[in-house]
Amino acid sequence: MIKTTPWTPVTAFLLLFCLTPLSEAQESEVDVLEDMVVNTSAQEEEPSFAKPAIKLEHDALRTKIGSTLGDTLQNELGMANQSFGSGVGSPVIRGQSGARVKVLQNSVGNNDVSALSADHATGVDPIIAERIEVLRGPSTLLYGSGVMGGIVNVIDNRIPEQLFDKTLGGSGEQRIDSATDETASSLKLEGSAHQFAYHVDGFYRDAGNTHIGGLAIDEARARQHDPSFNTVAVGGLQNTQGVIENTQHRTQGGSAGVSMIGDSGLIGAAINQLENNYGIAPDGRRGDSPVHIAMTQTKYDFKSQLNDPFAFAQILKMKFGYTDYAHTEFDGNVAGTTFLNQTYESRFELAHAPLMQSNQGILGFQSSNGQFVGIGEEGQIVPASRTDTYSVFNVESLKVGAITYQVGGRVESTRINPEGHAPVSYLPLSGSLSALWALDARNKVDIAFTYSQRAPQIQELFSDGFHFATRSYEKGNAHLTPEISNNLDVHYQFDGEWMRADVTIFHNWVSDYIYQQRDSTQLFDAENTQFVASNAACAECFPLLQTQQQAAIFKGFEAKTVLPLMDNRWGLVELTLFGDYTRGTFDSGVDVPRMPPLRYGAQVSYTRGAWSHDVRLTRGEAQTHAGENETTTPAYLLLNVGGQYTLAHFSQADILLFAKGKNLLDENIRNSVSYLRNFAPEPGRSAEVGIRISY
Repeated sequence: MIKTTPWTPVTAFLLLFCLTPLSEAQESEVDVLEDMVVNTSAQEEEPSFAKPAIKLEHDALRTKIGSTLGDTLQNELGMANQSFGSGVGSPVIRGQSGARVKVLQNSVGNNDVSALSADHATGVDPIIAERIEVLRGPSTLLYGSGVMGGIVNVIDNRIPEQLFDKTLGGSGEQRIDSATDETASSLKLEGSAHQFAYHVDGFYRDAGNTHIGGLAIDEARARQHDPSFNTVAVGGLQNTQGVIENTQHRTQGGSAGVSMIGDSGLIGAAINQLENNYGIAPDGRRGDSPVHIAMTQTKYDFKSQLNDPFAFAQILKMKFGYTDYAHTEFDGNVAGTTFLNQTYESRFELAHAPLMQSNQGILGFQSSNGQFVGIGEEGQIVPASRTDTYSVFNVESLKVGAITYQVGGRVESTRINPEGHAPVSYLPLSGSLSALWALDARNKVDIAFTYSQRAPQIQELFSDGFHFATRSYEKGNAHLTPEISNNLDVHYQFDGEWMRADVTIFHNWVSDYIYQQRDSTQLFDAENTQFVASNAACAECFPLLQTQQQAAIFKGFEAKTVLPLMDNRWGLVELTLFGDYTRGTFDSGVDVPRMPPLRYGAQVSYTRGAWSHDVRLTRGEAQTHAGENETTTPAYLLLNVGGQYTLAHFSQADILLFAKGKNLLDENIRNSVSYLRNFAPEPGRSAEVGIRISY
């Protein structure tokens, strides 16, 4: 059972009913759902029932694009980057990652194997994104069950949903980053003719080893964390100063799509190809061959929409995608393990006509059918399996006076059929309730409560083998039960002339939280392929990670205050104060591992006409709540500066010039959410410059 504070789930429900009607997401930084805007023309923007907590687009997105999705989002409130070298970076939301953070492309699952292990890159590159949205709280029920962290949706417009105002348009971008000596190029072409719209894009990245502000390996903490180093003499690790070896990466890809659009709806299709080749930072053992991963992914997408198809429905949408994913892990130049994943996913949504005054709603069906196979040395760690998931969902809103109520639900059937094991089935149920209260024109309060269940993943149930990337033997638990989370979010927003403020506090109670725990009684002897006592002296003894379940509590906050310091003919100067915090503890009192530290800081921004500049200083406190048998990370100061200039209508084109200075204090930052924090610190002092031309 979970030990709760007076803020129990029952209290949350009572608070919501006392406020009276159910909320939707509001402005930026809100974790609930917004009113659905229904359009009668397919040429207008498609209806959306979920307002993102974080939304990056236009110039704000271009200047924040990183080498990975996690790198792009890591400075947003509540976000972190589960880096595994510069070529791998998965988003972390409020300390949650893996299966608890779902990555979508154009509202359809990305369907890679990044959730299987932290060394697997996501199958999406942010450089092609038109918009990136982060959904938290009740809005996640539209796309999945058990995504306690949230949803990251990357929209790239590969299937156009509106006609363009010209036959040929597009954009081109070039950027250079000294952190990895990276060059990145992208090109997009799109336009319309009659009722047809097309989109073509392509990109290429080439990066070398990551430059850092000190030693690559923190040998003292590495030894504390990994007993296999006990047989290596102190100072015997092959360490490097100022650079992390074998962290180069090269990525390329592109999309082509076309759609036919009319007053009655649209129909379209697209194909996308991605290739990614990236290295894994070494652990310092002399004589070991460098490891790199070669990934390929092909996606086929289809989309259709009908406006006013029948009396009850205002909009009916269908999306279908097929993903063919493969990656091979190389030890030196020798192919070791290959992972294959083929997935079909379909999604149907119906935005219905109002059932009563001020009522709006959306209901839908979603299915995912995937076949996973691992071949080679590590291929049997996770057995070949077929996973079939079918879901129905419904979200309804009702506005009464100054308060908007919203209620949602999702039922999901999951069946996993693993090779060599009996099939397992789950029926996760999820529900949400929220209330948004506009106190007056400046003050808004919303409260959201979400009950969510998550079915165990294949690797959590049946993994059984030594994993070189995490340097451990991973053992699943076939007796896992669904994870149940009760999530409460309270948000306050103030919008005045002299100040703007957003504050969110959250408290998540999770029963049967699934996690990997280091065994303190035994180790895995890789040389003799057997388990030995924890005090055994052997050259190749590694930790044993056992999958377990235990009740846990996650709590924290995100806060931002913007103070205009000057606004006159000389320009606009604003001071932003910000901070976020997540703390995770198990019912036993032990800390949940790999949680982000307390962060806070200030940013000064200056804007005048086409010019804008900012200076941002972030303090990350030491992560002393590292978890059992885990290592702490020290505090750091991160100083970034940025500037951009927009030259509009230059020879019928808009030109954006931008430059960034990152980690100007050259701190050797150890990322507490990273599995490689003791071997691969974050990039050191660097500069990035770029140009984007839109026409």
